[in-house]
Amino acid sequence: MERTADPDTAAPRPVDGVPRQRPGPAPLAVAARREPARGQGTPGDLTVNPASAAAPAVPAPRARPASALAVAWGVRIGGHRAWRLLPSPGGTPFTFWYAAVLVGTSLVARYATPSVMDVLYRSSSTDVAHLVRAPLAVLVASALWVAGGVLTAYSLCFLLVLTALERRTGALRAAGVFLLGHVFATLATEVPVGLAVLAGRLPDGALHRLDYGISFGVAASVGALCGLLRPWVRWPVLAVFAGMLLADLVAFTDPMTSAGHLISLAVGVACWPVLRRGRRAPR
Repeated sequence: MERTADPDTAAPRPVDGVPRQRPGPAPLAVAARREPARGQGTPGDLTVNPASAAAPAVPAPRARPASALAVAWGVRIGGHRAWRLLPSPGGTPFTFWYAAVLVGTSLVARYATPSVMDVLYRSSSTDVAHLVRAPLAVLVASALWVAGGVLTAYSLCFLLVLTALERRTGALRAAGVFLLGHVFATLATEVPVGLAVLAGRLPDGALHRLDYGISFGVAASVGALCGLLRPWVRWPVLAVFAGMLLADLVAFTDPMTSAGHLISLAVGVACWPVLRRGRRAPR
């Protein structure tokens, strides 16, 4: 008995003399043929674009409006770049905590009585008499006061210059430059006074000359920072600052202090080779 094939499941028999038809294309290939590439072909074109068949087309990102770009850039400048000019406890610990101490001593100088401040200033003075008795104590104590208070040009210069120096060289090197300028300029101006008194060229009262403040350390920090700037910024800043110090020396208002500022500036310039070797990579 001959079996009959199920018309739904059995493959059709080939008819003699009629070629077999090829199997139908896969659904993905059909879709790729029917959908032309973006910007190419026509709706009736059945050519296959290899790029569109391999991966679906990704829409191009929308361009941000100019106003949004301006706002984003302004927030970056105002919120990130500008704040880096000021000290922070994590980024510049030496400058931050030293500035906090100076604010505290300035408040004491603001609200204490004149008689109390006269005693504090004289006990912190780096005059010859104090340097002979307790040199380390007075060298540290004299750097805790700001002549004129925190609202002065030297206070602003201290804040900006020492912050920039510490961000480029680290806390230890920034503190070393500041203290080296403070100590060296103090000794370079006070030792000649002591020798002049011994030689009879100055009166004995010069041994108790009032001398305190952070200006020597600030001048050394300015000189050191100039060595880390680009040449087109370095030399104009150094020339302007040195010119101001020379003008003070020529005015002869306080020649010893003015000479100490120039000496401390030279100390900062002398630190260029050491600071450049230990310079931090820019963030």
